[in-house]
Amino acid sequence: MQVILKELTKSFEVILLKNLIENGKKEVFEKIHKNLINQSSKEEFGDYQCNICLVLSKIYKRNPREIAITFVQILKENKKISNLCEDLEIAGPGFINIKLKNNILIEEIKSNLQCPRAGVPLSNKISKSNSKKKVIVDFSSPNIAKEMHVGHLRSTIIGDTISKIFELRGHSVLRLNHIGDWGTQFGMLITQLKDLYSRDLKEIENIKISDLVEFYKASKKRFDNEKEFQKRSREEVVKLQKGDTQSIEAWKLLCNQSRKEFDEIYKTLNITIKERGESFYNPYLKSIIQDLKCKKILIEDQGAKCVFLDGMTNKEGNPLPLIIQKKDGGFNYATTDLAALRYRFNKEPNGDNANRIIYVTDHGQANHFIGVFQVAKKANWIPEDCEVNHVPFGLVQGIDGKKLKTREGDTIRLKDLLSESVKRAKEDLLKRLENESRFESDEFILNTSRVIGIGAVKYADLSQNRITNYQFSFEKMLSLNGNTAPYLLYTLVRISGINRKNNMTEEDINSKSIEYSHDLEWKLIRKLLKFDEVIISIEKDLMPNRLCNYLFELCQTFNRFYDQVPILKEQKEKKISRLSLCALTEKTLKLSLELLGIESLERM
Repeated sequence: MQVILKELTKSFEVILLKNLIENGKKEVFEKIHKNLINQSSKEEFGDYQCNICLVLSKIYKRNPREIAITFVQILKENKKISNLCEDLEIAGPGFINIKLKNNILIEEIKSNLQCPRAGVPLSNKISKSNSKKKVIVDFSSPNIAKEMHVGHLRSTIIGDTISKIFELRGHSVLRLNHIGDWGTQFGMLITQLKDLYSRDLKEIENIKISDLVEFYKASKKRFDNEKEFQKRSREEVVKLQKGDTQSIEAWKLLCNQSRKEFDEIYKTLNITIKERGESFYNPYLKSIIQDLKCKKILIEDQGAKCVFLDGMTNKEGNPLPLIIQKKDGGFNYATTDLAALRYRFNKEPNGDNANRIIYVTDHGQANHFIGVFQVAKKANWIPEDCEVNHVPFGLVQGIDGKKLKTREGDTIRLKDLLSESVKRAKEDLLKRLENESRFESDEFILNTSRVIGIGAVKYADLSQNRITNYQFSFEKMLSLNGNTAPYLLYTLVRISGINRKNNMTEEDINSKSIEYSHDLEWKLIRKLLKFDEVIISIEKDLMPNRLCNYLFELCQTFNRFYDQVPILKEQKEKKISRLSLCALTEKTLKLSLELLGIESLERM
């Protein structure tokens, strides 16, 4: 539908510009022609709406409805518009409701059935300004010697979905895992490691990350309470930064042991991501200081080197600094993030040559990234034709509205959360099978429980407005009713049931002789044809919940169609037409679930 919208908009623009030129108001065109045509807010208003006559009324000092009458008369004389539109109706104070011709919609259905992307156009097919780009998505980012928790879940699955949407649109996407594998904490970790495993450092390969977490806590306790241990830990940091062989070996062992656990989580979630930790940018940190100094942006304040930020002040009203180098000469997260940002925008071979960088982190880091982006802009490290975005998300809360934790008050481990969801999905499945007196193999039960359990957790998160906090509930997310993954999967299973009973071939269903007459058919058609608009909107605002909301509405529309409109019992022509809608619904659902990182099922 985006191609049709483009054609329609272009025709409207030509007529609008001609009208403004004739009235000596050509200069206002650039200000008013953007978003000339928008998707209708309600079905009864047609397929699209145009409110330009309300804008023109202020320019011409005339009643907007009078302008609309004249404008619609001119529009109807345009051949391209008359070929596309069934009706142009004036509504309210001067809105123009646009209804497309049925044959145009049918041709779109046929086209989308053949399209592997279910009608979503590649970015370079829409406009030159929206051509193929290299996009970097920075997400997940766990820390070495710490277990992944529910906060990492949000970053990981939001980042994965955003990456997949850009990939679907034809962009080149680099998925980066900016893990915390460098910094002062490694001084105490390596010192503790050497103390415990002085004879053979490789013994750490035999411990689990849960033991490694306890190892971290023990080393932190010693660091806080033992001056001699603290002194040796600081010395270890210097050794590590200088590349001491034994220190590097210990650091690698710690990283590798954590990496094994992270990879298990990514395997469970079916996440593909390239690790590039903080340590990667270590060689570039000194040049950050030099570059900022040369550009006269860096200021020394109380021994620390920093950049004072515009528009950000402390309680006293003084400008807030972004510290680039600490008083003791050490670097911090801001330095690493600036080095990473500069490297990612730099051209190859000394950079990634990105056009857009997207950071997916919790809302608590919003001010940090505002500061980092501001410094990068001052230093001219963000090219004019490039874009950088922070994608913040809220907390995962329990039903009590507080931060989700265990009964003991600890942060819930991500692997425990996923295991519990699969376990509950299995219990629900076994109950349904028992009630239906159905026998299924162990393999079916295990796979179905896994798909539903993992899918339910992902969908429950992604269906929320990412900016806000949300309450986590296994009961709600595993329900077969409502806006849940099981409801979507159940709809897909319904279509699979139709396919098993159907004796038509795919060639029959994709034939040219399809037509529609039932009101519910047209409702489903219009819902299916909104898919590309939803995907393109997410590419702009990075809100994955838009896709979930669309899928829920699509499934509701399809299920009403399924319940009230005969499909397999109809005569051949109608049967083929309705099966084509089932086929496109199935394709759209499967593709969308894949974008959300959720596997499909044919039975459940």
